[in-house]
Amino acid sequence: MTIELPPLPYASNALEPFISEKTMSFHYGKHHATYVKNTNDLVRGTDLENASLETIIFEAASDTVYTALFNNAAQVFNHTFFWNSLTDQPSKKEIPNRLLEMIQADFGSLEQFKAEFQKKAVAQFGSGWAWLVFEEGHLKIITTGNANTPLVHPTQKPLLCVDVWEHAYYLDYQNARLNFVQAILEHLINWDFALKNLEKEEK
Repeated sequence: MTIELPPLPYASNALEPFISEKTMSFHYGKHHATYVKNTNDLVRGTDLENASLETIIFEAASDTVYTALFNNAAQVFNHTFFWNSLTDQPSKKEIPNRLLEMIQADFGSLEQFKAEFQKKAVAQFGSGWAWLVFEEGHLKIITTGNANTPLVHPTQKPLLCVDVWEHAYYLDYQNARLNFVQAILEHLINWDFALKNLEKEEK
């Protein structure tokens, strides 16, 4: 099975001015594409050659022989999830009542959720990811380093994520990670995607 680079869910300039087309050309066109190529190269000839991306990630996570494969395959998943966590469509940016009620119950308010998400995303040392996950009946904000992903933790169901590797924001925001995270939370979050992920896990 060949792992494919999925198309972006919007035009490469659709997220401007918050994420530039130039950033997208590097981030999606080079970084993400390279992770896909590396995954296919590394999995070829192994026991996982015909496995799905999710199976590759889960199996490779527990075997040090597959460390490089895990890092690249997980980055394919994480990046695809990130692109889908963003939207240029106003209707998808409207937070559904169900999610809003859950956020208010678990964080106090939408504003407090955003503040905590920003704090944790900025505090993630080095490269990594900030996630909104559903775990044991509650919404939680977690961060993962490098290529790590909640996909390998069965109790954590990812709803949204934000990439906080420097290549995600440096061309547009330089070292101001906070400004990048704020821009995403205020202008680009795809709440419709989060709700669909939540509903999928509850079936």
